[in-house]
Amino acid sequence: MKLGGKVALLTGAGSGIGQASALLFAREGACVAVVDRDAEAAQAAVALIIEAGGQACAHIGDVGLPGFADGVAEQVLARFGRIDVLVTAAGFSCGGTVTTTTPEDWDAVFRANVGGTFLFAKAVIPAMQRRGGGAIVTFASQLALAGGRGNSAYIAAKGAILSLTRTMALDYAGDGIRVNAIAPGAIDTPMLRRSFARHAEPEPLREASRNRHAMKRFGRAEEVAQAALYLASEASSFSTGTTLVVDGGWLAA
Repeated sequence: MKLGGKVALLTGAGSGIGQASALLFAREGACVAVVDRDAEAAQAAVALIIEAGGQACAHIGDVGLPGFADGVAEQVLARFGRIDVLVTAAGFSCGGTVTTTTPEDWDAVFRANVGGTFLFAKAVIPAMQRRGGGAIVTFASQLALAGGRGNSAYIAAKGAILSLTRTMALDYAGDGIRVNAIAPGAIDTPMLRRSFARHAEPEPLREASRNRHAMKRFGRAEEVAQAALYLASEASSFSTGTTLVVDGGWLAA
C-alpha cells in the first residue's frame, strides 16, 4: 500500500475531492483525519472509512479560524502520534467580478482558501520537521493559470495558493518536506454545482464549461484523488514546488 503506516490530515474531506482523497488514502493504508465544517458530512466520510476497515477521526470547524488548525493537529498527534501528509482541499467560492464582489465576500474566500492552507500548514509542519519529513498537497485551480470570468476572489485566492506552495517548498525542502499543488479543471463536485446554480440560466454555462475541456467532460473527484495520492506518496519523491494540472485538457485547448 502506498501510504501504509502513514497519518494523513485532509481538510474539506466531507465531500468532493477532499472526501474522495480521504477514502483513497485510507484504502492505501493511511490513518485519516477528516476535517470539514459540515459535521454530518465529516462523520459520514469517517463511517465509510471505518466500514472499509480503516482508521479515521472527524474534526469539525472553520479551517480559516485562528486556533482551529492547532487544535486539530494536537488531537491528531495525541491519537496517532504523527502527521505525515497534509491535504488542504477545503475551499469556498462566491462568484463575482471585482466591482460586484463585496469586501466581506472577498475576505471570506481568502480566509477559507488561502487562510485555511496557511493555518493548517503552519500547524503540522513542526510535527513533520520532528519526524524528518512529510508531504503537503495544496489545491489551486486551472483558472489560477488561465484566468476566468466572474470569479475574481476565488481565482485570485487560488493564484495565491500557487505562490504559497512554491515558497513553502523552498523553505522546508531541507527538512524533507515536499509541498506541491494540484490545479484541477472543472470537477463534478457540490462546489461546481453550486457555482452554476448561482446563475439564472445555469445549463448553457454548464455546457460551455464542459465543452471547454478538450475531453468534453467534467472530471471526477476520484480522478483528482489519484493525483493527490501520487503527490502524497513516495512515488513523487523528487517533486516539490510544482503544480500538477488535472484539467481534462482545459489549458491545452
